[in-house]
Amino acid sequence: MLDEDPRDTVRREVLEETCVTVETGQLTGVHKNMRLGVVSLVFRGRPLSGAAQPTAEATEVAWLDSAQVNGRMAEAFGIRLIDALETYQPHIRIHDGQHLLS
Repeated sequence: MLDEDPRDTVRREVLEETCVTVETGQLTGVHKNMRLGVVSLVFRGRPLSGAAQPTAEATEVAWLDSAQVNGRMAEAFGIRLIDALETYQPHIRIHDGQHLLS
């Protein structure tokens, strides 16, 4: 929504997609899909309530550690989780929808 604070968007989207209410934390990444021109902001979050479950928007919900991420996601999406788990300053990354670009 155009008039929504990005942190509120995160809370709303996570709830809609996983049934979990989260507290939005630090910005950990800015990612641009160069093919589509889409910019995504990635925030660290902390679950507050709810039981994670699939929804109409997410066919699977899982808690993953960094070792599990690489085998389950395209590089361009997995790096978002790795950055959020392992760093405390935002990364700026570009990708083509699947792979990181230099």
